[in-house]
Order: sequence, then structure tokens, then C-alpha cells
Amino acid sequence: MTTLPKCPQCNSEFTYEDGAMYICPECAHEWSKEGSAEPTETGSVVRDAVGNVLQDGDTITVIKDLKVKGSSLVVKVGTKVKNIHLVDGDHDIDCKIDGIGAMSLKSEFVKKA
Repeated sequence: MTTLPKCPQCNSEFTYEDGAMYICPECAHEWSKEGSAEPTETGSVVRDAVGNVLQDGDTITVIKDLKVKGSSLVVKVGTKVKNIHLVDGDHDIDCKIDGIGAMSLKSEFVKKA
């Protein structure tokens, strides 16, 4: 019997195989068997909306109009953001957007440029 690895995100031992991927039923984290995507210092691999692995310093493009909470500003589709920083949490990208300032974004609303 083979021993499956623990989940790199929540450290659960209840992982299972699905094709070329391992899946954690507790936190829904998926990672490849080859381990081609190295975890970031936050402990997990951050992927954009189309599945590309994001790293600190990457340039991204916003794929959806995003309202800025507490203001009337909007981050428009196609806005390029340079030199991102990956962090833990629900909003896993910290960045500075020209004309708006420091923001936190969710990786599901961006793609790697």
C-alpha cells in the first residue's frame, strides 16, 4: 500500500489521488503528483484564473471590473499590475495600482501577463 502525502495547505492526512493530481477533501486544495509547482513562502501554490502559477514580482492583468470597497473607484478590466506580492488569506495578492494605491486582490480575478 502506498502512502499518500499530507496536504501542503492544511496538513490533512486524508488526501486522495485523482489522475495526475492529489486532492485534499478538507480544504479542497489540489496539487500535481510531479510537484512541478513549488509552494510559495505562504505555504501554498497561488494560481491565476486560468491556472498559471503566480510568484512574487510577477505582472498580472485584471480580468473583471472590481469595485474598490469604501470608495467609488473601480479597477477596470485590462488594468496591468506590476510587481505583485503573494500573501496568506482570502485576498492572496498585495499590490499597488496606479491611480488607486495599495490593494489586495483575489487571484481568481487576475491572469498572468
